[in-house]
Amino acid sequence: MEIKHTLRMPKTSFDMKANLPIKEPQLITYWDQISLYQRMLESNQGHEEFQLHDGPPYANGDIHVGHMLNRILKDIVVRYKHMLGYHTPFVFGWDTHGLPIENYLSKQGINRKTMSVVDFRNHCSTFAQSQVERQKSQIKRIGVMGDFDQPYLTLDKSFEASQIHVFAKMALKGLIYKGLKPVHWSPSSESALAEAEIVYEDVTDTAIYVGFAVTDGQGILPVGTKVVIWTTTPWTIPANLAISAHPDFHYGLYQTNKGQLLIAEKLINSVQDALGLTTVEKISTHRGKTLEYVTTKHPFYDRNSPIILGTHVTDDAGTGFVHTAPGHGEEDFIVGMQYKLPPLCPVDSKGYMTDEAGDDLKGLFYAEANKKVIEMLTTTGHLLASYSFLHAYPHDWRTNKPLIYRATPQWFASIEPIRSTLLSEINRVTWTPAWGQTRIHNMIKDRGDWCISRQRAWGVPIPILYHEDGTPIIDKIVFDHIESLIAQFGSQIWFEKEAIDLLPKGFKDPRSPSNLFRKETDIMDVWFDSGSSSLGVLKKRGMKFPADLYLEGSDQYRGWFNSSLIIAVATEGVSPYQHVVSHGFVVDGKGEKMSKSKGNGIDPLKMMQVYGADIMRLWAASIDFSQDARASEDIFKVHAENYRKIRNTFKFMLGNLTEGETFFNPKQVSVEGYEWVDHLIVSKFEHVKRVVKEAMDAYNFSLAMSEILTFVTQNLSSFYLDITKDILYCERVDSERRKQVQHVLYKITIELSRLLNPILPFTMEEIYQTVGTKAKPSIQLEAYPSTVEDCHDELSQLDAFLVIRESVLKALETLRASGVIGSSQEAEVNLTVEGSMFRKLSSLDVRELNRLFIVSSVVLSEGQQAVRVSKFNGEKCVRCWNYFTSLTTVEDHHVCERCAKAIQ
Repeated sequence: MEIKHTLRMPKTSFDMKANLPIKEPQLITYWDQISLYQRMLESNQGHEEFQLHDGPPYANGDIHVGHMLNRILKDIVVRYKHMLGYHTPFVFGWDTHGLPIENYLSKQGINRKTMSVVDFRNHCSTFAQSQVERQKSQIKRIGVMGDFDQPYLTLDKSFEASQIHVFAKMALKGLIYKGLKPVHWSPSSESALAEAEIVYEDVTDTAIYVGFAVTDGQGILPVGTKVVIWTTTPWTIPANLAISAHPDFHYGLYQTNKGQLLIAEKLINSVQDALGLTTVEKISTHRGKTLEYVTTKHPFYDRNSPIILGTHVTDDAGTGFVHTAPGHGEEDFIVGMQYKLPPLCPVDSKGYMTDEAGDDLKGLFYAEANKKVIEMLTTTGHLLASYSFLHAYPHDWRTNKPLIYRATPQWFASIEPIRSTLLSEINRVTWTPAWGQTRIHNMIKDRGDWCISRQRAWGVPIPILYHEDGTPIIDKIVFDHIESLIAQFGSQIWFEKEAIDLLPKGFKDPRSPSNLFRKETDIMDVWFDSGSSSLGVLKKRGMKFPADLYLEGSDQYRGWFNSSLIIAVATEGVSPYQHVVSHGFVVDGKGEKMSKSKGNGIDPLKMMQVYGADIMRLWAASIDFSQDARASEDIFKVHAENYRKIRNTFKFMLGNLTEGETFFNPKQVSVEGYEWVDHLIVSKFEHVKRVVKEAMDAYNFSLAMSEILTFVTQNLSSFYLDITKDILYCERVDSERRKQVQHVLYKITIELSRLLNPILPFTMEEIYQTVGTKAKPSIQLEAYPSTVEDCHDELSQLDAFLVIRESVLKALETLRASGVIGSSQEAEVNLTVEGSMFRKLSSLDVRELNRLFIVSSVVLSEGQQAVRVSKFNGEKCVRCWNYFTSLTTVEDHHVCERCAKAIQ
């Protein structure tokens, strides 16, 4: 007889080597075969719905690591809420319109200028749908659950029709209008942009100080006095129509070596330095409101620039006067309206100066015009100073080229009439992190009207037809007809048909006696597309509205969170979401932004081929996603090691729950009760379950994962599993003590796998398929573990005991390092402990007490805590390796009494 064959060593089909890149696709196939998502819906049909509404990613190119993070976080929520018993329909979405698709096709040699708009849009549609299918397969590899068969695409005719309905509803309420206003304009895209489409980059520009000579001082200022303005956009000087002063500022008239200058008194010192003034003598002081209608002459045009009043003028920089070009600035436009100044805009859609700029400037790109304007100001003697400076300047987020402010006719959504409701709804919503509320509150509080028109081809048309006199038709009957056409044929019909054919049959219009109608050629901002999704998806499909949760990146405060809120409040009077959770961006291991030029990007598809999706999911659940998240191969290796610890712990427990071909069944193997240490670990596990559930409810996945990992590595693997190996390997197979431990392992295996399933679904599915007592096709269809109140007495006992045990282990390690003992089982521990812990340890069976420290003898005494270890004087049992004062012989093997019975 070989003594090792008498031991009950763990055996299981659950592999130590994960092989996730191979196994995970097989499990995805299995989930498809059993229609897991449909089973999820059916299992909780009729239960309370939990609606996580998917913000649509853009359908262009492969998914990046930011997509992966977002998809994993959403899937954790959906899986978790389903296991809690909620009905969890989850519809994937894709944003399929917009400039990037147009640009991509142009780079592929498709020239939109040589084909009809209809043909070009067909190319765009085909490409967008191919990208959706490409991304579908990629996100499916992450293991996400949802409706892949019926996602929502913003190009779907049903979605487009719903969007038209939203537009019409807002227009009929007077919340949509067309106006000539300065907007952020992208010369590189030849289109207006919304705030959400703007990024800021550092650029070097030239700032100038210019003197406007007074021609009529209204009896206050001498003719020839120079009113000094400061601007960072010299190219807008041709559009200057006035100079704004603050009515309450005090302005000084100064005699200087550069003539008589009018400057805000508070700023004279900084202006003196900037202009290099060697002589500065104040002549008089004038209140801003007294300067109204003082007239100056434009530096190089034969027209006047009067002084007007505006409270937008500041005295923290510049001169206290604002060069006012109503066609190139929002505040300039507003104050210009008050003084009936036209929004002059001598710059075309491509950024080139027009004939209105004059012969010296026409045809120049606005950036080149900067230099020419400075040259002209110098020649005419109006340039007082100039200097270069670095500042953050708005850029087109698609082309990465600078923007300009430019007055053009655009369609706008009014914000002011609904601003108070927007702000009150923001206060009603729960925001995670909490600072999200302040961020979006400030955005809505300060934002102007939303420019929703774009001068592009690929998008949903603005459904406006014009009367013969050029005024728009705002008529419910017309809107309803257009909506029905698009519901039937899609938005392509707008570009295929003439205006007259888009009107209801027999439509009569007294303002268009000749039936000469015109249709709008602009399309809607893509943020209007996605922003209407709560209505076009949730309400239209009969799903829960408002949604319980929106979960997106922090850039969506100015994007999807913002546009969705405006549209839902404008049409339904309520926020489309009850709770908003945002996550940060993914950066490299050094915390730097990922970019192709730096070569520091992470390809999630390649990472899944190397590590597997569950490692990526473990990373996503372990980070504080409210901050920017670091990702690199080295970081993934750390999480792969944590995963290995979890996997190996499960392998040990599964191996000790398997007897031959039979898996442990607690219903068939009863026990009288638990030993003290069993109660301790079970109480700790119950505490862990409660903390994890509370953390998951709060979307604090990193806390949940940290709690689980600490329990697995410290409480379970390093303590309980370590001390119970002696029981599991050496006790008789039918011993009460072994069955007690197996009951504990079974409970922890089953419930811990369910705790982890939302985070590590592939691995937990593999474990579930290993367990012989599984009742359902997938672990996802099981309930999330229930929780109980903490047993504080046992938790405190465990904490106190682990402190004592740590002291003993350190003493044993010192003895081992000195060469006195090899293993801890050669040692004897003399342990002095106080009060209740002494009484508890004294009540234990001797073998149970020795096992707690994995030694052969523990001598207890009561008093102030102290530990002394020494070598135990005894003989080694060749089966369990513990030491005893005497052994017995079984077939020439010297074993302890317990092992002798186990062998027999």
